[in-house]
Amino acid sequence: MRIRVVSSREEIFTLNSNERIVHLAFRPSNKDLFGLVETCPKIEVIQLPKSYMRTVSKSIEMFLQMQRIQLIKGDVWGHRKDINEYYAIPSSVVEKIKEMKIEGKTTEEIEKKVSRENKLNPEMVGYILEKETTA
Repeated sequence: MRIRVVSSREEIFTLNSNERIVHLAFRPSNKDLFGLVETCPKIEVIQLPKSYMRTVSKSIEMFLQMQRIQLIKGDVWGHRKDINEYYAIPSSVVEKIKEMKIEGKTTEEIEKKVSRENKLNPEMVGYILEKETTA
């Protein structure tokens, strides 16, 4: 699973239209978020750093909900954009999530353990859990 890291508003309009998970490493305006949804019609998740989440307007939150796009907080730890524009979630993490689900662990237990061990935020773990176990 890959997360496309976007570090500037100019970069939004150069994205591949098939992007599904995007991390915005800058403080987006309403216009930036509308542009992102327009550029990437298949988008499912927009991830923002925790400090930027507070500046997202209620109207944008409602718009994203209506579009069935999850807005989650989190960071891409240790990622260097100059080396790769994507942050890859290791397949071992996805497999660990599937194993824990099969073992009968609750969603909360899985989110807590995997996020602590792999520096992923619980909301992203929840998304992976939902996406990979329904696929």
